[in-house]
Amino acid sequence: MKKSQSNELFEKLESIRKEIENVEYWSARDLQEIFGYDRWENFYKAVKRATISIENTSESIENHFREVTKMIILGKGGERKVKDYALTRYACYLIAQNGDPSKEEIAFAQGYFALKTRKQELIEKRIAEAERVRERDKLTLSEKLLSQLAFERGVDSEGFAFIRAKGDEAFFGGNNTQAMKGKLAVGKGKPLADYLPTVTIWGKGLATGITNHNMQTKNLEGTNQIAEEHITNNDAVRQLLISRGIVPEELPAAEDVKKVKRRLNSEGKKLIDKKKK
Repeated sequence: MKKSQSNELFEKLESIRKEIENVEYWSARDLQEIFGYDRWENFYKAVKRATISIENTSESIENHFREVTKMIILGKGGERKVKDYALTRYACYLIAQNGDPSKEEIAFAQGYFALKTRKQELIEKRIAEAERVRERDKLTLSEKLLSQLAFERGVDSEGFAFIRAKGDEAFFGGNNTQAMKGKLAVGKGKPLADYLPTVTIWGKGLATGITNHNMQTKNLEGTNQIAEEHITNNDAVRQLLISRGIVPEELPAAEDVKKVKRRLNSEGKKLIDKKKK
């Protein structure tokens, strides 16, 4: 998300935030547009899922989703009352968690409502961390599929390790997995991908996804054919990154993604625990 977009979303969410006796709340109808939903019916599905999430706790729905009415302007200048909800920060957070994850507005809202502070730079940091976690999870799934497809095509455990190692070597300009672990000071027994920055994780995921696709469409069999395909794809993605000024092996290590994931989960849990008190 561009800086200008995040600035705009931040200002919009701030502009519709209201307070009554030091309790902040937001209108669901106002959030609908900001969250990128054209139709109330579609947005209401996320609202409903959020209320179900509360039903599974000891919290009262009424404490966080207060049903109200709102006057809307019709096309010819008339007015009509429609159902609306006054939402607490916790309710907004749950709606964002249950919204369409492909929408950039939803990703931003998850960060905005998860953090009590309204400092934009902290919200943007959280969004960037969440994106890195998502890309790492996607890479894990893609690598699991690579393993499954390879074994179905006659590759044993030793052969699969060879395929992955050659892919890394091609992606990191001749640096093998162990060499990259040394460069990034990755601890023994820990996955290299857990310490890669987001763009590198994305690149590895793209290369692996192409290998998975071509394994099936080209009917590739055996260690040598699949390794050659994986090397080609990793090198192709590497060249794309280099053409944009990004050299994968020269990027610094990022924080252990598992620690980042625990921190993000903790923020949501703290918000929930606070509302239970």
